[in-house]
Amino acid sequence: MSEKLLGHYIDGQPLADGGQRQPVYNPASGAVSGQVILAEPATVDAAIRSAQAAYPAWRATPALKRARVMFKLKALLEEHADQLCELITDEHGKVLDDALGELQRGIENVEYAAGAPELLKGDYSRNVGPDIDSWSDMQPLGVVAGITPFNFPAMVPMWMWPLAVVCGNCFILKPSERDPSIALRVAELASQAGLPAGVLNVVNGGREVVEQLLDDRRIEAISFVGSTPIAESIYARGSAAGKRVQALGGAKNHAVIMPDADLDNAVSALMGAAYGSCGERCMAISVAVAVGDTTADALVERLTAAMAGLRVGSGRDNSNDMGPLISAVHRDKVASFLQAGVDEGATLVVDGRQVEVPQEGFFLGASLFDRVGAQMSIYREEIFGPVLCVVRVADLAAAMQLVNDHEYGNGTAIFTRDGEAARHFCDNILVGMVGVNVPLPVPVAYHSFGGWKRSLFGDLSAYGPDGVRFYTRRKTVTQRWPSSGVRDGVSYSFPS
Repeated sequence: MSEKLLGHYIDGQPLADGGQRQPVYNPASGAVSGQVILAEPATVDAAIRSAQAAYPAWRATPALKRARVMFKLKALLEEHADQLCELITDEHGKVLDDALGELQRGIENVEYAAGAPELLKGDYSRNVGPDIDSWSDMQPLGVVAGITPFNFPAMVPMWMWPLAVVCGNCFILKPSERDPSIALRVAELASQAGLPAGVLNVVNGGREVVEQLLDDRRIEAISFVGSTPIAESIYARGSAAGKRVQALGGAKNHAVIMPDADLDNAVSALMGAAYGSCGERCMAISVAVAVGDTTADALVERLTAAMAGLRVGSGRDNSNDMGPLISAVHRDKVASFLQAGVDEGATLVVDGRQVEVPQEGFFLGASLFDRVGAQMSIYREEIFGPVLCVVRVADLAAAMQLVNDHEYGNGTAIFTRDGEAARHFCDNILVGMVGVNVPLPVPVAYHSFGGWKRSLFGDLSAYGPDGVRFYTRRKTVTQRWPSSGVRDGVSYSFPS
């Protein structure tokens, strides 16, 4: 079967320019499945010019008509769900059921965007002064862009562009070059749903494309999701170029297991949260903080038993629990952390390198460390793979101190039957998204997603109400129509 060529989507049409080509792999087989074209500067410029040209008419389109495009897109995404999930699985590796969950979370953001007429309503006050009315409305920014990661190639772009365009902006999406097919296919469906040419453009590429988007002053705002070092750099560079920037970075998410927790429920939750999608989630639980040695011993014993039943293999087979990692390079990087943990003195209870998996793909089994210390690299750094670390502490205060001291503050959870402990944890933990007996506290589409500390750079979180604020700016108008024949004299006092 011939390899597919993956280009760009500009001005409502697929485009293949003469840029450098890079292989796209099927992680389950290790084979090259296609070639992605890395955009040349002229191609990125063409995408920006296309968005600029489309903006005046799209901005003037009533919010209700923009919303109707989102309704049609939702229906098309659901109609083509099987095909879309296969594209995700074949290029990312996650199991089909997991791909369907990702797609559904993306569709929920399209549904939220369809509420544009309500979301964009301003405020109105009559007679704020004699014959003076005042109102505000939410106006679009212009041309905006998004840079998205490999681990959620459908969902994260839909965190961004549906809300941006329904607010009246035109959007340029730079998806991950590792799994670009889904972004291109969704762009085609958006055109089929009635999105005018130029309102959504997709350009594939690497660092050079990102830098061009960051530096181009025709782009008003940039949204990014990825690792913290890159997020920090993007925030600084984009802000220096006069842009509004929202940059979501990395994570090291802790789950605190209290002595009174329902341990069976906690173990089930940790298995899915640590090893689902092979741990390639920014909301994956990578640290279990066990309060008390008795809790830790029981937790490790039950996790070890549960891990013995994990099925690792192709994501096309829904009977598998874990697929491969995204690339051979990333698999080897995750594996290197296992040796680092052993060298630093942690106890490697389950070694994912010893799991029998298909050798031709980028597979690594699930791993479990016990007696991990806060000074160890496996605790400090984001591994982004199927590795769970158990840290032992004496009490809840020590657990919370551990979480609060970490440089990341994306997500956390507590497992307990004690309402007082849960409330104290929620009130005082320095993390942006918190779960109580919920391992992955990802907010629904009508809330907003964002961490604290070095997990988020910028003032506003992703999607939901914060997303509307990010992609719009408020304009307030104060208007007076004095009664016929009434004229005021000059006043030099500040009006009140």
